[in-house]
Amino acid sequence: MHHATRLLLGAAAFCLSAPALAQTEAQTTLTVSTWGGPNHGVNTIVWPTWKAWIEEATEGRVTLDVVHDMGPPASQMDIVADGIADASWIFHAHMAGRFLATQLPEFPTFEEFSSEDASAAYWHTHREHLAQAEEHRGVDVVAMGVHGPGQVFTRDAVADLDDLAGLRLRVGGGVMSGLAEALGVTGVALPPTGVYEAASQGVVDGAMLTLESLRSFRVAEVAPHTLTVDGGFYRGSFAIVVNPMFWERVSAEDRQAIEAVSGESLSRLFGYMMDVSDERGVAFGEEQGQVTQALDEAGIARLQEITDELIAAWSVEVAERGVEAEAALEAFREQLARAAEAEGIASRVVEPR
Repeated sequence: MHHATRLLLGAAAFCLSAPALAQTEAQTTLTVSTWGGPNHGVNTIVWPTWKAWIEEATEGRVTLDVVHDMGPPASQMDIVADGIADASWIFHAHMAGRFLATQLPEFPTFEEFSSEDASAAYWHTHREHLAQAEEHRGVDVVAMGVHGPGQVFTRDAVADLDDLAGLRLRVGGGVMSGLAEALGVTGVALPPTGVYEAASQGVVDGAMLTLESLRSFRVAEVAPHTLTVDGGFYRGSFAIVVNPMFWERVSAEDRQAIEAVSGESLSRLFGYMMDVSDERGVAFGEEQGQVTQALDEAGIARLQEITDELIAAWSVEVAERGVEAEAALEAFREQLARAAEAEGIASRVVEPR
């Protein structure tokens, strides 16, 4: 009797574990290569939320696994194209020359809008007006994103644009490098992570960076003055990309489910993360006594002239890649207005446990 009960219990336990076992066997993992420190919003907000969305959409058949330090930021595109990872996030300005169409959301706009709305607008504009440039050859784009307004942080107070001439400022490529040149700034190419050390050693006088960097890269400690313009002197362009071979590992139904929680939703999520990071950066800057000054009207007028020149030059370059710049910029503005009216992503964000 005793022996039989034990057998029955054993059989029941086996029955309970069998379906669970079958599910794990069939589960496909999307491996994400990431960069940015472990506390960066992309790692604390974007990936955990996308993972939750994917698991829910595919009823647990597909999950997501994040791997840090697979390679430097500029190598992420190749890491995905070569199938070393299934997905990653890329910053277009890291790959000079390869990406031009992606500079569209980087130009100064002289108006404030959230990175969430800008990212949603950018996703649609990219699909309709920029994708034909084929700059993401070898990977599938599942989201586009922008970071918040890039401003100018300096060690000493800067009253206007003239004061910037001759300063050595950190730049990160793309539109901000063109801007720096036009302003007579000596651009120093540095990753955001190198700014604290370079500024504290006097190698640079400041940096063109995002507001979130005040906290995340300790910029407030070495460059206590901020010169701002509505919407930023520039913004930065990103994409989240997937290796096309990944889709062969999931069913057509699951691919559709994953794409449904990517695209505009994932783009919004990326922008939302940037908005949150900027808010935290500004709050940290205020605690540190950061002094912020808005660019004066004369400065804005000059910046507008420079921007028009940069856009004109860009328009000619992207035309060679099949992009009609004017139509694309117009579409971006229309999409921005539409995105601002649509429902935000905040309620769908999964805060990490």
